[in-house]
Amino acid sequence: MSLPSHKTLLLNTSIEHRILRFGTFTLKSGRTSPYFFQAGGFNTASLLSTLSSAYARTIARSGVDFDVVFGPAYKGIPLAATTATALFALDAEAYGGVGYAFNRKEVKDHGEGGMIVGAELKGMRVLVVDDVITAGTAIREAVGIIEKAGGTVVGIVVALDRQERLNEEEGESAIMSVRRELGVPVVPILTLGDLIEGVEGEQREAMVAYRARYGAAEE
Repeated sequence: MSLPSHKTLLLNTSIEHRILRFGTFTLKSGRTSPYFFQAGGFNTASLLSTLSSAYARTIARSGVDFDVVFGPAYKGIPLAATTATALFALDAEAYGGVGYAFNRKEVKDHGEGGMIVGAELKGMRVLVVDDVITAGTAIREAVGIIEKAGGTVVGIVVALDRQERLNEEEGESAIMSVRRELGVPVVPILTLGDLIEGVEGEQREAMVAYRARYGAAEE
C-alpha cells in the first residue's frame, strides 16, 4: 500500500537533504539505531514549507477540533507559526481564525511579562506540535504550561513516531504512554512503519531488524 502524498513528499525530502540519515547512530537510550531523524535540518524556506504543509495535512486528517496551535520552546516555536500559516493556506475558511502560541524558557519580568507569547490560551482548545516524543518529558512540561495558562490540550502532532518501546520491561512506546496518560490523540506524520515502507534494500532490512528487536507492542 502506497503512502499518502504528503507522507511520501516529506519522506523523500528528508532523505534527499539528509534530515533522515541511515547508518549507525547511538541514541540517548543507549540503543544503536540504523536511522536518525533531525527535524532541525528543515532549515530553509522550501524545506520548512514542506514540513509545515505535512503538519497541516496531518492535522486536517486527524479530525481534532482546536483553537490554538502551540509549539514548545525552542524547536516547536517555528513549527507552531508555520503550521498555522500552512493550515490557512490549506483551508482559509476553516483555519483562518486559528491562533498560535509558544512559551518562553524564562518568564519575562518586563513589558507584557509572562511565559506565553502569542494567542491567548485561557479557555482555548490547544493542539501541540513538536518534532518527536522521546520519553514524553518535554510534552508533559508543555501540557503543564498550557493548563496553567487556562488552556485545554486536545491533541498532539509530531513529525515522527519511532514506534519503539520505552524499556525492556514495558511494551509501550513513548507516544502510547503519553496518549494513555493524557487521554488525547497523539498523531504522527511519519512512523517507523512508514519509513520501512518507503525505502528499499539494506536500509529497509536494518530497520525491520531494529523494529523486531525494539518495536513497541501493538496498540
